[in-house]
Amino acid sequence: MAEETLTVVSGTVEDNVSDRQVEFVGELDGEEYQFAVQYDLLEALSGDVPDGDAVDLFDRYSDDILDAALSALGRDMEQAVVVVSENDLD
Repeated sequence: MAEETLTVVSGTVEDNVSDRQVEFVGELDGEEYQFAVQYDLLEALSGDVPDGDAVDLFDRYSDDILDAALSALGRDMEQAVVVVSENDLD
């Protein structure tokens, strides 16, 4: 059985500063899902609090973030927005 691969839909990554999260659309097996990556996850990966560079941090740690997002999606695929937090890291 092939491993599932979550990919970021091009042009969908946005920093939502007021909600302290980076939002993006991810595609898995032809289905699209809306994700929100909390700043605490970015901080856990980088060691720095996002300060105007959340999208850069997202890009730098995208492999780890996508693994965490896949884990978060696995909890409930029916969520309108899949929230990805530090708790989703392996």
